[in-house]
Amino acid sequence: MDHTCAPVLEALAAYGAQGQTPFTPPGHKQARGTDQRVLAVLGEAVFTGDVLAISGLDDRTRSHGVLARAEALMADAVGADHTFFSTCGSSLSVKAAMLAVAGPHEELLIGRDAHKSVVAGLILSGVRPIWVEPRWDGGLHLAHPPSARAFADAFGRHPDAKGALVTSPTPYGTCAGLEAIAEVCHRHDRPLIVDEAWGAHLPFHPDLPAWAMDAGADVCVTSAHKMGSGLEQSSVFHLRGERVDARRLSACADLLGTTSPSVLVHAALDGWRRQMVLDGRKLYDRALALAEDVRCRIEELPGLHVHGRADFCDPGHAADLDPLQLVVDLSALGTTGYRAADRLRERHRVNLHVCDHRRISAQLTHADDEGTADTLLGALRDLVRNAAGLRPARPVEVPDPPRLRLEQVVLPRDAFFGDTEQVPWDEAPGRIAAETLTPYPPGIPVALPGERLDGEVLRYLRTGVEASMVVPDAADTTVRSVRVIAAPGPGGGRGQRPS
Repeated sequence: MDHTCAPVLEALAAYGAQGQTPFTPPGHKQARGTDQRVLAVLGEAVFTGDVLAISGLDDRTRSHGVLARAEALMADAVGADHTFFSTCGSSLSVKAAMLAVAGPHEELLIGRDAHKSVVAGLILSGVRPIWVEPRWDGGLHLAHPPSARAFADAFGRHPDAKGALVTSPTPYGTCAGLEAIAEVCHRHDRPLIVDEAWGAHLPFHPDLPAWAMDAGADVCVTSAHKMGSGLEQSSVFHLRGERVDARRLSACADLLGTTSPSVLVHAALDGWRRQMVLDGRKLYDRALALAEDVRCRIEELPGLHVHGRADFCDPGHAADLDPLQLVVDLSALGTTGYRAADRLRERHRVNLHVCDHRRISAQLTHADDEGTADTLLGALRDLVRNAAGLRPARPVEVPDPPRLRLEQVVLPRDAFFGDTEQVPWDEAPGRIAAETLTPYPPGIPVALPGERLDGEVLRYLRTGVEASMVVPDAADTTVRSVRVIAAPGPGGGRGQRPS
């Protein structure tokens, strides 16, 4: 296929050149109705490019096949059979993939380190999760993707499970052994879904970890805005083989998605695919060399350690590591990643990726260069010099890995939609959660609807919030109270709060 073309971008340019007059949405009519104060910030091009997809970019019957051609080019670029664009992020795409594979009360094997969007998919679908344990690093208090053996054991216990879902890479850049996991799934003639939201770049350079389609996955979901050049909310999901029906997958995406997709998001996706096919190898040659240089220079700073394959990829942990995720342990400085990240933003206008009780991370992409690298390094040098001012940091009581694992006693959907009440956090141990409690970023739930809460997990969340952890999806974001399934009898009820 001719990857020098970009059908959405070309159609958008043609629309502008033709001088068409829309009597359709969007109501700003190509910026003519947009407030000048808005244009001063966003620019006119955002609005002139914001056109209707049907009866705008394409005609009423989609006879020009603009989006279809762009999706076919993306599929060809990465070796998929079918590719679908989404303007609702991978949060939608992963839900569509789940619904295409399993229905209400059917079982799906899922790594317990899944993103909160997967939990939302369980709530919406009524799928019964069979949780597969991650590979825990008890020393670093970090979860890596589950092993193929863990999925094989889960299939042994649940032979009727409709498929499996694994997250790889994680937000920390650690990767699953996807080829072995795919082999386990296919031995049972079941599909493997890979939530590869952090891996949009992986198909475009041989020195990056293997990407899902090459490893044998049936469906792969990726966020083009995370590590690629897509706009926020841009996602693509790829399909290969016949274990998942393409028409059903498309129907599930249509069920969840918007009927007003953003042409701007589609156009950026289209242009990013062209950029990667034509220039990706060269861009990532440079990005990987820069990342290695920055790693070495951070490692020279006292009190900082950049995690590498030697830390994360021994036989009991991750299978591989994305070298563009610079995960820095700063526990030797005597402070938390939360406080460090706040200082770097306030003092240096440097915004970091993931921060937790002992780490910060910086995400490099093909867009970074020596200038951005020097900015990061300068900010980290200042952090080291002024670490005393960040002490004492409030301690976060992180349980040992086995204590972080809660018992699933009710389906997530049933717990979320059932009668609930809000109880003080120290009265919640033993009660069944009716909400998702997710430290963010990275967005991996500590507790989810239907799990029995435990005192150690609740203390972790409370001490975490006191140390500046953010739990944005909780009804009470301070986690001083927690939403649980209502107790029977007087006093329990939907949405009640303590007096």
